[in-house]
Amino acid sequence: MEEGRILAASQDGAYVVRLTGDVRLTLCTTIDDYVQRMLDNPDFASVWVDLCDAEGIDSTTLGLLAKLALEVRTRYGFTPAIYSSNPSITRLIKSMGFQRLYDLHEDACANPECIDCIPLVKGSEASVRDKVIEAHRVLMGISEENRARFKDLMVVLERS
Repeated sequence: MEEGRILAASQDGAYVVRLTGDVRLTLCTTIDDYVQRMLDNPDFASVWVDLCDAEGIDSTTLGLLAKLALEVRTRYGFTPAIYSSNPSITRLIKSMGFQRLYDLHEDACANPECIDCIPLVKGSEASVRDKVIEAHRVLMGISEENRARFKDLMVVLERS
């Protein structure tokens, strides 16, 4: 699998966030930092998430994407779009209840011309742990299935 990367483009407050390769918790600080800056932009107008080139996505990343959708709905009153043309990724996000959080499109989205790789933001061990816990709490809040799925992991994470 290709190493995970986060790419992004924006124009006039419209954002595209593209995840490529195998996206793991090592990118959680990068994702969270970018999303917060994006949502705090006074010109923010829309966002769509492109998972078409993602080969794998871990639960921490899924939790951060769920957090993004919930923040957009709370702050701006609309549902963002998510694109996934990879059947296994689509099954994964559906199993987590993402169709409740996003307008799900099971096809490839347009390819923005000016998309850039977001530089890796390293977080301390404590801040990464906090982001992992927060991401899993968000996932657990989506459905009872997710609550059961991550209950044991959360016990371990919160003890350490």
